Amino acid sequence: MYRIEISLPSVETYRHLRTRSGLSDKTAEAAEKGLANSLFAVQVLFNDTPVGMGRVIGDGGCFFQVVDIAVLEEHRGQGLGKAIMSAIRAYIDEQVPESGYVSLIADGRAQDLYAQFGFTPTAPASVGMAYRRTPTRNA
Repeated sequence: MYRIEISLPSVETYRHLRTRSGLSDKTAEAAEKGLANSLFAVQVLFNDTPVGMGRVIGDGGCFFQVVDIAVLEEHRGQGLGKAIMSAIRAYIDEQVPESGYVSLIADGRAQDLYAQFGFTPTAPASVGMAYRRTPTRNA
């Protein structure tokens, strides 16, 4: 049986859900720091085992970003992504000021899910961009 829980995943659960759902891994150190700074987090549990999650991060006033939407492959097709986004949308509707800006990056067909919750592409007016640090190597 599936159930929604408004709570942060543990570092281990977070990393497991990310990698097993096809998202990139984060170091334990990065995950610990990042999770502690979440504004909102939701998990989907199947028989008390986490199988999905989502978070909202940001400054709590002006800017918010939806991140870490993940559902384990073997649990997809059950409406869990919609359940996660419903919880996130409820948080947004209740907590984000009218002038707050909520963004997300949609990978692949995930944009179809997000569109159901009112998210629209920003292009061509604006284009999402990213910077990824290049790992340094000791000489």
